[in-house]
Amino acid sequence: MSAPATERWSSHIAFILAAIGAAVGIGNIWRFPALLGQNGGGAYLVPYFIAVFLFALPLMVLEIAMGRHFRSSVVSSFRAIRPTFQIIGWLLVAILFLILSYYIVITGWTIAYAVFSATGDTTPFAVFTASYLPVAYGALAVVLTGIVVALGIRTGIERVSVLMVPVIVGILIIMVLFSTTLSGFGTAVRFLFTPDFTVLTHAGIWVAAFGQAFFSLSVGEGILLTYGAYMAQDQDIPRASVVICVADLAVALLAGLVIFPIVFSFDLAPAAGTQLAFTTLPLAFTLLPAGRLFAVAFFVVLFFAAFTSSVSMLEVAVSSLEEASGWGRRKTVSILTGVLLLVSLVPALSFSAMNLSLFGVPVLDIMDETVGTLGLHLAAALLAIAFTWFVPRTIFEEETGGGSPMTGLAFLLCKYVIPAVLLATIGIHLIAGFEMPDATYVAGEHFLNAWLQSGMLAVLLVGIIAVILIIRAARH
Repeated sequence: MSAPATERWSSHIAFILAAIGAAVGIGNIWRFPALLGQNGGGAYLVPYFIAVFLFALPLMVLEIAMGRHFRSSVVSSFRAIRPTFQIIGWLLVAILFLILSYYIVITGWTIAYAVFSATGDTTPFAVFTASYLPVAYGALAVVLTGIVVALGIRTGIERVSVLMVPVIVGILIIMVLFSTTLSGFGTAVRFLFTPDFTVLTHAGIWVAAFGQAFFSLSVGEGILLTYGAYMAQDQDIPRASVVICVADLAVALLAGLVIFPIVFSFDLAPAAGTQLAFTTLPLAFTLLPAGRLFAVAFFVVLFFAAFTSSVSMLEVAVSSLEEASGWGRRKTVSILTGVLLLVSLVPALSFSAMNLSLFGVPVLDIMDETVGTLGLHLAAALLAIAFTWFVPRTIFEEETGGGSPMTGLAFLLCKYVIPAVLLATIGIHLIAGFEMPDATYVAGEHFLNAWLQSGMLAVLLVGIIAVILIIRAARH
């Protein structure tokens, strides 16, 4: 095991804000309203609340607790359990880096539209993506992310989180207050909070809710394992986890109360999906009183949320490579930033003049549906199994303040229920196929080709190896 992490968050609130910054991202402000709109409005909240508080929250407690106990990177933490388990750590790092490679492209879009809004530029999304501007803005997002991570925990990540997270919440609250004056606010509230329970029998809504909960809260990815390593020993992990989950959920609901009143006021489609943020809403903003100011505020929030999440994802790779190589932070960040610039070109070019796609579907969308779904669920399942089956329960209890009934339940959920549900979700995706934005790819030749091209097959092969290692370790 390598040397323990020496950097620490300056305070408990700093850790909370950093973790909220990692959790709150595009998943809350763009993806959550889109999925809610596509899955029957208020009915989607039922499985989503279950996914957050019965599955994501216990795994968050486990991940932070193990991070603080091992005080090292993701790879070193897994290696501390069993030397052969370091491959699982590297798998998590690889999955998260691939997710970052397309997430950072979208972060670039948010920068672009914040600039467009501020300058009064009304460039439609179709025109924007028909140029090479998305590639340039994606590269800018990569560089900015690298600069913050290079500055370190306190002077870089913490300062950005402490600044941006309160701004995100504050601006959203102001925007919600403005949205109450719109004609569609009442309809939006009914859409958000009136469930149609008949749709709860559809497997798709449950799969979408669980995927969104894990994606939004950044659990099972190694982010909270890494951030937990910088946490003070006297901080209350269960309480912090509840605060993070509630804050993440609150931001998602606030975003819905901002977006859907606009949607219903101008008779737009609530199920427009990801087009809402970059195509539908910019048009609606032009029709609003003080619409330009509203647009600037919205895209600044979207950028801040995306940026804090991007920073947290890059930190996972940096801390792991820094420990493994013995390089300094700045050298490690420089190398990984260069690699990220190259890797992110692929998803960036899929929404550019090159229109890089497979079977008519942008590569970025394929990566989101494969790496961002299958890969994330696989990583979370492996993390839960490794830290419950092969780490004494007493360590978890020590880090979480004793063996209370609630922490005991959390541990049992992480050990048995959560891995089973995550693996079942992977199975449902593989059997039923994937819903792409423009087409449906079922398990078969076409999906296999897309799978190979996106690199998902390689990730799952390593995942199978990781499972074999776990089985062998269990026998010994």
